[in-house]
Amino acid sequence: MQRGEPAGLTLFERYLTLWVALCILLGIGAGELFPGLFRLIGQIKLAEVNLLVGLLIWVMIIPMLLKVDFGALRQLRRHLRGIGVTLTVNWLVKPLSMALLGWLFIRHLFAPWLPTAQIDGYIAGLILLAAAPCTAMVFVWSRLVEGDPLFTLSQVALNDSIMLFAFAPIVALLLGVSAITVPWDTLLLCLLLYVFIPLGLAQLWRRRLLARGAASLDRAAASVAPWSIVALLLTLLLLFGFQGAAILGQPLIILLLAVPILLQVLFNAGLAYGLNRWLGEQHCVAGPSALIGASNFFELAVATAISLFGFESGAALATVVGVLVEVPVMLLVVRLVNRSRAWYGPASA
Repeated sequence: MQRGEPAGLTLFERYLTLWVALCILLGIGAGELFPGLFRLIGQIKLAEVNLLVGLLIWVMIIPMLLKVDFGALRQLRRHLRGIGVTLTVNWLVKPLSMALLGWLFIRHLFAPWLPTAQIDGYIAGLILLAAAPCTAMVFVWSRLVEGDPLFTLSQVALNDSIMLFAFAPIVALLLGVSAITVPWDTLLLCLLLYVFIPLGLAQLWRRRLLARGAASLDRAAASVAPWSIVALLLTLLLLFGFQGAAILGQPLIILLLAVPILLQVLFNAGLAYGLNRWLGEQHCVAGPSALIGASNFFELAVATAISLFGFESGAALATVVGVLVEVPVMLLVVRLVNRSRAWYGPASA
């Protein structure tokens, strides 16, 4: 097998873009055929949080968070330069660059082709996409570039620790700068429901499994992993059931929203990759650093967008476009990282 081939991906992960496309078609069709059913689903709320979506998000996120080992934080000192680069890109460059790209493309360059009433929502969705780094798929990307597993584990654990306290303020700050009203109560509720509680449950479950041995944890993680993707696809089907009419009327919107997401992923990956080389890090650290820096926690973004702005909002649609774009673009980054291994010198080849 050549380097860069996606052998480390499951069937669902490898063809996630195809599954998302099918959910778009099924969701749009279902929304047109059964509008009453989708209206009923949309009304199942508690404190502005849709209960069905909340359940799906838990099924989506908890299996991913099961892989997070906070004990890996003890390994941080081994690759301080790589950790520093990844943190800078994740928590400073990525959210700011996405806000800038959203302002440039959505509010100005593409504005004539977008519905005026939804422009704020599209920018909000892009900001939510970039406000937190990916958790689950990072392990897959790292494996595909032969990344240092201890670096990847420690970086994910550190990012999840930071996310507990930084996600809400970053979202609120960038939405405020973009002149978008911030519903603080709903935002904090999302943080509780979609970060604190799932992370706590996943860590309790992890401890119980580890008490029976590492093999028990590995078996459980492998058996529940497909449910994450299934829950994601069901959430997207619901989203497009609500968004169907708008999409059928203006399919160009999907392509326009994909442009800033694509540019942001490639820019952040290239920046992290180049900075690691400049600072003298090894390729086994630079590869996962670039991929962690580029990827988005789209599951959290989708859930938060629905809770803050609703199923039919531009914000929800923008986060879904992020899901559509993420896998093929990240696989492109994997291929580029592997093919440029020699750039890091003979020791990394």
